[in-house]
Amino acid sequence: MRYVIAFFFPWLSLFLQGKIISGLLCLILQLTIIGWIPAFIWAVASLNRMYADRRNKAVIKAIKKSR
Repeated sequence: MRYVIAFFFPWLSLFLQGKIISGLLCLILQLTIIGWIPAFIWAVASLNRMYADRRNKAVIKAIKKSR
């Protein structure tokens, strides 16, 4: 669902991640027709980074728990 939001509203995707300033910059970028594509790429890259951070935290927590 977040990827659909990132496709249509890249700025909203960044807002939902708590990145307000990045979201505002992305909104300004999205207002131009040419800038919409980089805004979408930025939002998807940010989502991928967020999910990777979650996975890493889960792995670290599992490692600490097994010790």
